[in-house]
Amino acid sequence: MVSQENSIIGFVGTGVMGNSMAKNLLAKGYRVFVYNRTKTKAEELLSLGAKWADTPKEVAEKATIIITIVGYPSDVEEIYLGENGILFHAKKGSYTIDMTTSTPSLAKKLFEEGKKRGIYVVDAPVSGGDIGAREGKLSIMVGGEEAAFQALAPVFEVLGTNIVYQGESGAGQHTKMCNQIAIASNMIGVCEAIVYAEKAGLNPDTVLKSISTGAAGSFSLSNLAPRMIKGDFEPGFYIKHFIKDMRIALEEAKFMGMNAPGLQLAENLYSRLSKLGEDESGTQALYKYYQHYSNSAI
Repeated sequence: MVSQENSIIGFVGTGVMGNSMAKNLLAKGYRVFVYNRTKTKAEELLSLGAKWADTPKEVAEKATIIITIVGYPSDVEEIYLGENGILFHAKKGSYTIDMTTSTPSLAKKLFEEGKKRGIYVVDAPVSGGDIGAREGKLSIMVGGEEAAFQALAPVFEVLGTNIVYQGESGAGQHTKMCNQIAIASNMIGVCEAIVYAEKAGLNPDTVLKSISTGAAGSFSLSNLAPRMIKGDFEPGFYIKHFIKDMRIALEEAKFMGMNAPGLQLAENLYSRLSKLGEDESGTQALYKYYQHYSNSAI
């Protein structure tokens, strides 16, 4: 098991979730080096004691544990396997944790490359959005060698409360696809329920009191429906990234010979929102489709 005293954490990707995750590691006394393509997004962390690294290469050279949470599989591949890639510059015996929602095939590719170089690679995507990241209550789904999972337990426990080892490399990413599939159809139901309540002349806040703790209860109903009602569409998780996740899941489902009509419908609706300029909004902005855009010709 890795010890805090001997661990230097490199953190790549200080966006909506990464910022809070790195902040929690600093609060627990870890030494943290951060890299982000836009340095201004890391300023709060630097003010709290994090050190800046100019490239992923510098992160890899300084850290014993490297955490990445970026946007797209292409970003992951560049960060790990590009010219300044982490796997070409990390120390032998170090650990890398990719917490980006990415493809299972890429997770396996990184694992194999790391193994050649004596570097432990785990895929550990997360769920819980900005709230879970801020409160250190993320669900963490881990794939890779079980020994690496056990060694990294103290780090995972700073970031989340539901931490499950899912199996070999890629299993974490497959589990995250299950998570996103469940959320996708659920978000449609949540939006339709709130709009229905409004059209029926009900107080949607009062409706939520009745339905959020019953059989209909879900994270989206409890945490995102109140944002919809308030007109708060700031991102806890970007629509553009959710579309990316749904498309990965659809590709994986197709590869396995599985039909996923609910997921296909959700991807279609969110893609319409994307065309209307909502990429940077939170996933709860699907509510806007029902409120304003449902009669759109697109």
